[in-house]
Amino acid sequence: MRWALFLGSLAVALLIGVWALQVPAPRGTGTPAVDFSAARAMTDVRAIAARPHPVGSADHARVQHYLFGRMTALGLNPALQAGALSPEAVERLNRWGGDPAAAGNQAVNIVGVLPGRNPTAAAVLMMAHYDSAWDSPGAADDSAGVAAVLEAVRAIKARGPADRTLVALFTDGEELNLDGARIFFSEHPLRDRIGSVVNLEARGGGGRAFMFETGRGNAETIDLFSRAARRADGGPSSSSLSIFVYENMPNGTDFTIPKNRDIGGVNFAFIGRPSQYHSPTSTPDNLDPGAVQHIGSQALEATDALVRADALPVAGRNVVYGDYLGLFTLVHSLDLGWTLLAITAVLGAFAAWGARHATRLTAADVGRGMLSGLWVLAMGVVFAHGVRVLAGPLTARAESSDVYYTLLRRLPWMEAGVGLAMASIALALLAGRQALGPKLLAGVVVGAVAASLVLGGFDPVVLGAGAIAIALTAWPQSAPKTVWGGWLGLIALVFVFGCAAQGAAPEAALILIWPGLLAAAAAAACALVGALLESPRSLIPAVVATVIGGAWILNLSHQVFLGVGMDLPGVLSLMTLLILLFLAPLAPRASGTLAAAAAACLILACGLSLTARFAEPAPPPAADGPT
Repeated sequence: MRWALFLGSLAVALLIGVWALQVPAPRGTGTPAVDFSAARAMTDVRAIAARPHPVGSADHARVQHYLFGRMTALGLNPALQAGALSPEAVERLNRWGGDPAAAGNQAVNIVGVLPGRNPTAAAVLMMAHYDSAWDSPGAADDSAGVAAVLEAVRAIKARGPADRTLVALFTDGEELNLDGARIFFSEHPLRDRIGSVVNLEARGGGGRAFMFETGRGNAETIDLFSRAARRADGGPSSSSLSIFVYENMPNGTDFTIPKNRDIGGVNFAFIGRPSQYHSPTSTPDNLDPGAVQHIGSQALEATDALVRADALPVAGRNVVYGDYLGLFTLVHSLDLGWTLLAITAVLGAFAAWGARHATRLTAADVGRGMLSGLWVLAMGVVFAHGVRVLAGPLTARAESSDVYYTLLRRLPWMEAGVGLAMASIALALLAGRQALGPKLLAGVVVGAVAASLVLGGFDPVVLGAGAIAIALTAWPQSAPKTVWGGWLGLIALVFVFGCAAQGAAPEAALILIWPGLLAAAAAAACALVGALLESPRSLIPAVVATVIGGAWILNLSHQVFLGVGMDLPGVLSLMTLLILLFLAPLAPRASGTLAAAAAACLILACGLSLTARFAEPAPPPAADGPT
C-alpha cells in the first residue's frame, strides 16, 4: 500500500503539473469580435514573418509598409517616428553584416492612436517591436507580439469606446539596442501622456506566456492584472519570484525604458521551444498558435482593464503573488510572510509534539533531518552542474553567439538530464544514504565535481557544495533515524531558509514559505490522524499535500529551468528539496529498490545530457561573442 501511495501521489502531481503547462487551444476566425483569436493574429504573423526583416533590409521596409496599412485600416491614424541609431546599435548591425547607412542610420517607430472619450486622462500604451534578428524570420520574436497587439486593438474597439486613449507602438531597433523605445520615450510628444504600458515579447517559439515584469511598487498593478487575467484564455501565469529573478539579470526589453522612467505596466513573454530563439526556424509554421492565444488573450484583458479603469495603478508598495497552475492568483502583502512563517512554526511544533508522544522523537533526530536537507542541496548543486556541463559549456564560456544558440537548442536535453539527476538524489535520500554505500557516493560526488570544474570552469560554489556533500556522506550519524525526524528536519530547514528569504527578499520568499506552510499543515494533520505513520489513513494528509504542492513545484521547476537553468542548473536542487517536503513520509521501506532506481536515474541523466552534443552539434568557431 505504501508503494501505491508513494507512486500514485507522485504520478498525479506530475500529471497535473504537466497539464498546467499546456497552452490554451487557439481560437479560430469565427471567434466573437470582442475576444482574441490566434487564427486572426496568425494572418498577420504570416505576413510579417515571411522572411527575416532586420533594420535596414528590404524586408524591414516591407513589414513597415504592411503594418502602416494594417494600423490605418484599424483607424489608428498611424505616423512614423524616426530617430538616430545608437553607436551600440550601429556596431551590432555591422557585426551582423548589415548596412546602417541603408537604414539612414535610423530606427523608425510606427505609432498609432485609438482616441478615448477623455482626452485629458492618462493614456495606455501597447508595445511590441517589429524588427527581427539578422537571419531569423522572427515569427515569435516579435511578430507574434505585433500581431497580438493588432488583434487586441481590434477586440478593444469591438467592445465599445473607452475613456482612455490607447496608443499602439511598434518599436524599431529592439534587437540592436532597444533604440526604438528609447527614441519614443525621449522624443515623442505622447511620451508624457503614457500612464501604463503593456509590452509583448518572446524568447522561443511556444509555451505559456508569463507576465514576468511590472513597474515598481506593483500592488495596484497586480490587483488589476489578477482580476483581468481570470478572463484570459489559459488563465494567469505570473509570480513575484519571476519578477525578482528577472530584475537581477542583465537582460532588458523595450519595457525597461518606460520602467526606468517610473511608468508602470506589465511585460509578457513566452519562452518555450527555445531552439527557435533568433533562429532561421522561427517561422509562422513552427510558431505555437496556442502560445499566441495565451499571450494575446492576457494582453487584451490587461489592456482593456487599463483603458476602462477609473484610475490607473500608481506606484506604491510591492506585493507577493503567484498563480496556482494557471487557475487563480494568490496575492498578499510582504509583511504577511512573517505571519505565515509563524503559523508554520506553530504547526510544525504541534506535529513534533504529537510525534514525540507517539514515537519518542528527539530534537537530535530533527537536527539530523535538517542535515539530510543540506545533503540534498549540496548533492543537487554538484550533480546538476556535473550533468549540465556534459551537454556543453556554460554560456559565459561560449566562444560565439552560434554556440549560445546551439546551447538553447540543447536546453530540453539539459532539462531532462538535470531533472533525472535530481530524481536520483531524492531517491537516494529516501532509500537511505547508507544503502548506496558512503564510498561509492563520495566517489560519484568527486567525479561530478571534476566534470563540472573541467568542462564548466572553476566554480567555488560547486567546489564548496562538493565538500559539504562528501563530508555528510562520510558521516553516517548525520542521517535521521526515524521518518518523523527526517520529515520535520526538512520542514525545519525550509523554515529557516524561508525566514532568511523573508528578511532579504520577501517578494521571492513565497517559493519557500508557501510549500513550508503546506508541509507543516500536512505534518500536523498526520500527527492528529495517526502519528505512527503506518496506516494508509494516517498518510492521507501527506498524499494530499504531495498532489497539491508537488504539482505546483514540478510546474514551477520547468519554468525556472527554462529561465535560468542553462547557467544555474543548481536551482533545481532547491526544487528537489521542496518536493521531498511532501514525499518524505510516503517513502516505501525498500531501500534496495529505491537505491537501484537512484543509480539508474543518474546513469540515464548523464546519457541524455551527453546525447545533446550529438543531437545538436556545435557550430564551427566564430569570432563574435554571445548576443
